[in-house]
Amino acid sequence: MAYTIDRYPCGDSPRLGAMTLYPEPESVPRARRWFRKFIAPYDPACSVDDCALMISELVTNAIRYGKSDEPWLVRVEWYREGDSLRVDVHNPGFPANVRLRHPEADDAHGRGLLLVDSLADSWRSGPSCFGGTVVSFVVADAWPA
Repeated sequence: MAYTIDRYPCGDSPRLGAMTLYPEPESVPRARRWFRKFIAPYDPACSVDDCALMISELVTNAIRYGKSDEPWLVRVEWYREGDSLRVDVHNPGFPANVRLRHPEADDAHGRGLLLVDSLADSWRSGPSCFGGTVVSFVVADAWPA
């Protein structure tokens, strides 16, 4: 496992931290733990538990739907953008495959993005700057003025 943390963000670098994870189920609880640990010094006013839950869902989706013929990693990055928190989750999957589903009550899967949609102020998906897909969510007023 690897992770990097930007301890002293400045105007030129709004990234607060990042982690890379192997595409395996054990990475989901690691992502939650690491995010909680490394966001704590920034003392956000938003619900860290809600953010950790959304990260869990997006990392799970990244592991489930990421595809590559080469060995690959899931990358999670979090940023301060004004008073908002933005979290990006990258995987090598094809961006067009990300969609909000409306599962039946007895479906075992398909609720991750619905959960993100209900908890985040906004979310988006598209091509990742690393190749593949990025799914991001934003929580407004994470650091109110």
